Amino acid sequence: MNQRTSKPSVSRLVLQVFQGALIGLGAVLPGISGGVLCVVFGIYKTIMELLSNPFKNFKTHVPKLIPIIIGGGIGFLGIANLLAYFLEKYPDTSVCLFVGLIAGMLPSLFREAGEQGRTSGSFFSMGIAMAVIFALLGWLNVASIVITPNFGWYLFCGFCLALSVIAPGMSFSTLLMPLGLYTPFVDGIGHLDFSVLIPGGIGALATVICLAKAVNALFDNYYNLAFHAIIGIVIAATVMIIPFDSFTVSAGHTMTNLFYLVIGIVAALVLDYFNQKVPVEK
Repeated sequence: MNQRTSKPSVSRLVLQVFQGALIGLGAVLPGISGGVLCVVFGIYKTIMELLSNPFKNFKTHVPKLIPIIIGGGIGFLGIANLLAYFLEKYPDTSVCLFVGLIAGMLPSLFREAGEQGRTSGSFFSMGIAMAVIFALLGWLNVASIVITPNFGWYLFCGFCLALSVIAPGMSFSTLLMPLGLYTPFVDGIGHLDFSVLIPGGIGALATVICLAKAVNALFDNYYNLAFHAIIGIVIAATVMIIPFDSFTVSAGHTMTNLFYLVIGIVAALVLDYFNQKVPVEK
């Protein structure tokens, strides 16, 4: 009996580290939201409870999140630079892979959002959130604003980074790339540049302190509306990063993009399958 219960524990630990690595990657790569991955992997509520009441929940929540934190560090600082290289070298296929990953996660998002039932208001919330994100990202793309990075703008980068965790679907990279802040911010983090780390950390910490409790209360009181709004945000943000132009380059290019799109969908579905099979330790 003991041997049978120990295997899931080891499997769960390995899976959580892997999930943390994906969350770390999702936090840094364009179009991906670390917060969405937290929702998909079922740890978003735990993280928000910890952030909104850190002293009260430290002993009960931090031990559960240690594997996730370790994996997140690996994904954010270790693997992210390598994948960022591929994103720069092979942008279209990389983005198609990421789009496939997000698309493959949508079923689990819908499943999570419907845990407390669905109403017409749920789908209205999803539609409104989708329209807002389409309008916001569309405006940023049309405006093509470029800003010179400085202390104040790195504070803003930290705000966006924290927002992408506490508000699932909000990818900080999607917000920063049109402003020309994404590359210097990520490079600064990867090279441990304190002129980037200090203001970015201050901005992220201030955001968590100011917004974590409000977002947590929103989900406690309006679970259906909030979760379906997340789905609307995810769909809109994902559609906005699809490289539609690359599908018209050539038949070979189109087939390559579709191949990586399918690979991403299958990988996400397989990960969700194993995530459901491995029992959660309480």
